[in-house]
Amino acid sequence: MDFEYPPKVQALRRQLEAFMERYLLPYNAAWHQAVAQGVYPPPFIEDLKELARTEGLWNLFLPGLREDEPGTRLSNLEYAPLAEIMGRLPWASEVFNCSAPDTGNMELLHLFSTPEQNRQWLRPLLDGTIRSAFAMSEPDVASSDPTNLQTTMRHEGEQLVLNGRKWFITGAAHPACQLLIVMCRCGSEGNGANGNNASSAKHHQHSMVLVPMDTPGLTLVRNIPILQHHAPEGHCEILLRDVRVPASHLLGLEGEGFAMAQARLGPGRIHHCMRTIGQCELALALMCERTLERQAFGKHLSDFANVRDWIAESRLEIDQARLLVLRTAWLLDHHASRDSRIDVSAIKVVAARLQTRVVDRAVQVFGAMGLSPDTPLAWFWTWGRALHLLDGPDEVHLRAIARHELDRARENLGHLSAYFTTPEQLRAEPHIR
Repeated sequence: MDFEYPPKVQALRRQLEAFMERYLLPYNAAWHQAVAQGVYPPPFIEDLKELARTEGLWNLFLPGLREDEPGTRLSNLEYAPLAEIMGRLPWASEVFNCSAPDTGNMELLHLFSTPEQNRQWLRPLLDGTIRSAFAMSEPDVASSDPTNLQTTMRHEGEQLVLNGRKWFITGAAHPACQLLIVMCRCGSEGNGANGNNASSAKHHQHSMVLVPMDTPGLTLVRNIPILQHHAPEGHCEILLRDVRVPASHLLGLEGEGFAMAQARLGPGRIHHCMRTIGQCELALALMCERTLERQAFGKHLSDFANVRDWIAESRLEIDQARLLVLRTAWLLDHHASRDSRIDVSAIKVVAARLQTRVVDRAVQVFGAMGLSPDTPLAWFWTWGRALHLLDGPDEVHLRAIARHELDRARENLGHLSAYFTTPEQLRAEPHIR
């Protein structure tokens, strides 16, 4: 078992860190200033994107990238440490065309698009000339159970007609967002089935539809702040009222939307979790530097035992989380997504807990400054708290993990009896050979 990154990945890490140090960090203040003035994306982003593409730091996330497609083909395990580096600067991923939700949408289109859909949508996304959004969650149902989703799709001649309401749709407010992939209901509930058949039917009632953002009937209602943080790219509420698109805009097979969404989630969670780890590393570094500089009651903060404990606990938790995420990335590369689904659920819970714990300690060390926009900590904590709900609440993933463990136990009932020592066994004659 080798824990060292291969030479190719080490070289890419050095190249990416140098690129961010030289080109992105000097623009960080300008990015925030532009966004505060309502200029988004800032004009220099396109120049940085072109430079990143020229240096080969482009579309790094797609293992199935073809020879005729722009980018650098990397496995999930190879891309993971690069996502960690990008995560330190929340706007960095766009420079390398590695932003969510575009990454997941490109994955979907790569797997399921027709040649025409590929030409119209995938190629511009790979080129970074457009952005996209993925519309799944809804305000009127518990979206933690995707089979609840109520946005409808019906056939009307050669058209698909969509009606419903979506919210917290990331990226929909980006000026370059031209495509919305909509998860919608396409079948009658249950179809009279029962038992396992009913469960199977529930998971074959949804489809994905490609909807251009300028389609009549599609209304961007509002950009919803998250814990009072306003994201310029948007976490939007969207109304679909008799939205009509050609039937050729169906992505993949009708009724297979749920399975397609599952295929999308695995790599996306690797990316999210590794970006989280990058932010936690930065929070820990900021916390350590602050404790060495700041004094209270005649001592540096680093001299207080509880502060040292916070630092040590953060280091342990970050390293544990990274190992679990990298193991899951390896599983995704070598086994079917279904076989690694429980591991993907596990890292999602671990990453959310990690970010809120580590960043909370850093905020405490910084005091009132940690609550302000003067450091990235307030935003990191806000995003960490959101991660407890994004891509399914923690409780749903814990339920899946527990069910998996209990199923394993049922398969092996009685196999552990040898570990027990009863009075009867102690009185019995020994069987020593």
